[in-house]
Amino acid sequence: METMTKNGATSVNPRKSAVAAATNYKAPAVPLEFLETTPESVFGANVFSKSVMKKRLPKTIYKSLMQTIEAGAKLDPTAADIVASSMKDWAVEKGATHYTHVFYPLTGGTAEKHDSFMAPTADGGTIAHFSGKELIQGEPDGSSFPTGGIRATHRARGYTIWDVTSPAYILENENGTTLCIPTAFVSWTGEALDKKTPVLRSMQALDAQAQRILKVFGHTAEAFVASTAGPEQEYFLVDRGFFYSRPDLMTAGRSLFGAAPAKGQEFCDHYFGAIPERVLAFMLEVERELYKLGVPIKTRHNEVAPGQYEIAPVFETANLASDHQQLCMMLLKKVAKKYGMECLTHEKPFAGLNGSGKHLNWSLGSSAVGNLLDPGDTPHDNAQFLVFAAAVIRAVHKHQGLLRAVIASAGNDHRLGANEAPPAIISVYLGDQLGDVFEQLKVGGAKSSLPKGTLEVGVDTLPPLDKDAGDRNRTSPFAFTGNRFEFRAVGSNFSISGPLVAMNTIVAESLDYCATKLEADMGGDQSKLNSAVQSLLTEIMTESSSVIFNGDGYSEEWQTEAAKRGLLNRKTTPEALQGLLEPHVKEMFSKYKVLSERELESRYEIYAEQYWMTVEVEALLCKKMAKTMIFPAAIRFQNELASTCANLKAVGYSFDTDTLDKVTALVKLLQDAITQLDKATEDGYHDIYKCCNEILPAMLEVRKYADELETIVADDLWPLPTYQEMLFIK
Repeated sequence: METMTKNGATSVNPRKSAVAAATNYKAPAVPLEFLETTPESVFGANVFSKSVMKKRLPKTIYKSLMQTIEAGAKLDPTAADIVASSMKDWAVEKGATHYTHVFYPLTGGTAEKHDSFMAPTADGGTIAHFSGKELIQGEPDGSSFPTGGIRATHRARGYTIWDVTSPAYILENENGTTLCIPTAFVSWTGEALDKKTPVLRSMQALDAQAQRILKVFGHTAEAFVASTAGPEQEYFLVDRGFFYSRPDLMTAGRSLFGAAPAKGQEFCDHYFGAIPERVLAFMLEVERELYKLGVPIKTRHNEVAPGQYEIAPVFETANLASDHQQLCMMLLKKVAKKYGMECLTHEKPFAGLNGSGKHLNWSLGSSAVGNLLDPGDTPHDNAQFLVFAAAVIRAVHKHQGLLRAVIASAGNDHRLGANEAPPAIISVYLGDQLGDVFEQLKVGGAKSSLPKGTLEVGVDTLPPLDKDAGDRNRTSPFAFTGNRFEFRAVGSNFSISGPLVAMNTIVAESLDYCATKLEADMGGDQSKLNSAVQSLLTEIMTESSSVIFNGDGYSEEWQTEAAKRGLLNRKTTPEALQGLLEPHVKEMFSKYKVLSERELESRYEIYAEQYWMTVEVEALLCKKMAKTMIFPAAIRFQNELASTCANLKAVGYSFDTDTLDKVTALVKLLQDAITQLDKATEDGYHDIYKCCNEILPAMLEVRKYADELETIVADDLWPLPTYQEMLFIK
């Protein structure tokens, strides 16, 4: 850990100290509750759930709330006082002294302001009090969060509004508990300043248009048709000692420097491998905490890159899934600290290794009709499914630019467009069976479906397996995976709200188009349904089939083929964000009352600002680390080599100066690259195209020489934890 300096004193290398701490880590004791309880017994224990409401609320109030939650009926505000009193009593019984309106501003994070239940009494005491008005409405600052120009700094009022469709919950702390109430967040003038409000609006628009299609097929509006979501969260874990020894990880969430380790992910031995003990202990506690909050976590496993993992829930309605995803990210980071680790959700924390996505599984359905994207055993005969699936295909084809825009960020740019993540080209994968059905529809009618079949593996002791009718395609950004579509290009650090708003709205627009055409072609005559459906499907496949691609999305050939098909290929955020400003996108969001033109333009301004601010932070870090950490280490090593060379020469020994010459040359190249980065940033960072085309390449040039020096400079002098240490010491 210690290094001898020139004057004989010793200095501590923080990297070596971090390595020693990581290798000597001792896990905390297993909480007693882990041994005494089961997941089933704690699931939803801290949620003001439907079952809790049923026990605590008067029947009429409970039924009214259920109509709002399950059927999308308007909320009865007169019920608020009764609900608030019951919710407060429940929370106080669980130790809560405060409540907070949890909301999701356009930072992409979670925000909360805590208020006490305690109110003074005339005799000098206090009483717990919580009114219906306090439940329904709160007032945080509406200008201190990103607004994209909607609210001026001196106009500060904003409101939080109770979202009854997402249940309140108790968040535990070692020193107490807090009642958390999910809310929407709007400005004093009514514009959405958050991620939740547009999700709720888009779900309402989707339900309205889906009900029209169902009516064509003879269904009545029996239940709310909701979009459902199941986000798969990928993340990295690193020891906290390494994290605090890396200013880039601490501040930017990704490593701006780092030479490739001798071994990376090429053996694929980490993928689905045995989970390290320390990591498994962390996962078990995360899951238990999420169970308490009613989050239905199902899957955990090692991901492809060393140090990378995944957690995934089962499907929930889109709004609830979005809220739960924010809780999941918060708890991953919180619990990781308890186990001496840091959870990284940046899309590309380690160059040269797989980045992290958030595969967003999406479908729609209701309690009355089930999953509307379930093809059944013979999808060619399932006309209702085919119409809904075709509507999604048409929506993706028409709105490629919007889908690319809602996954655009400085972090996700390091994944998209590379041969490691779904490409920046938005395409749809259907698989063999469904692809064949839609090809038949394109030329006049589907008469058969490829059978699923049975898989025999040639071992008598292994049972035969039902074989899926099509393979999966991990290179597709928007893939059909059996009974849902999987939007694989969403970044791991994202709120899923933006992609959900886009998918809900474009499918609503597409269902509107389909319903209007079917209604017109049928003219009220149900006997014309089959011919009207056939005409619609043939038209959609003729016009939109160019977006369907079942091949290798990573290949160079696909880049060429996609261009021939006229598909968009927007590889960077500055290009991609233009998709928010296209006239047909503005018109669509306004028509379905999801986002006004002003709200949509504000989001462009916010996301563009977040892009250049991210690049600014990274560029400042890059310069500081290069100047104050990497350059001094290289100079010290250069001096040691030069001194050794001189000493040997003085006593008549020859010395090979190749290493000294190489280090000297790299130090000069590093200095020159830093100078170029200084020049590139002289005029500031506000031009997102300059950030993309000049500043980021200049940062990569600094990194190139720094990383090469890492492979030469003496190990005891190198100040930054290496990839090998951060990824493999667990």
